[in-house]
Amino acid sequence: MNIRTHSTMALAWLALATASAPALADGMPGSRGARQSAAQPVVTASRKSNDSGVTLQYQFSGNPQVGKPTAITLQFDGVTSPDGATVRLSPDAGLTLSGSNTLTLSPGARTSATVTVVSDREGIAYLNVFIAQGNARSAISIPVQTGSDAPSMKPAGEVKAVPGGEKIISLPAQ
Repeated sequence: MNIRTHSTMALAWLALATASAPALADGMPGSRGARQSAAQPVVTASRKSNDSGVTLQYQFSGNPQVGKPTAITLQFDGVTSPDGATVRLSPDAGLTLSGSNTLTLSPGARTSATVTVVSDREGIAYLNVFIAQGNARSAISIPVQTGSDAPSMKPAGEVKAVPGGEKIISLPAQ
């Protein structure tokens, strides 16, 4: 090794140590100025080319838990009809909606509403949002995952070990 390699390695270690020093100083990761919040990220619902034209964004206040209320903030934008738009909320079985299940959206304005849902069991249920603007309609399903277990697909095949010890999934031919 030459001197240049040693100095490059030393510089890399110094940069790594300096970058991690604030995190290691008190055992708490992250920056001190960052706001700690249980709120989840804002999600923009997917749209189709022939939908109502209204954009929906939603955000959960925290992780849904069985029997406990969870607030969901809904933001609507893109209302262009002079008559505005209407929204109807319909929860799946196992999900209870508190408050009104209808909203009226004003033209040209962003509208926010917070609804509260309570799940009576673990698993996934959907809060269905139906938006009507003029003669156009949208149907959006917001997934409400209650509990820590994320839904998973069951394997379609059978797990087998090959002579080398590697595990494979054997699937039937179609």
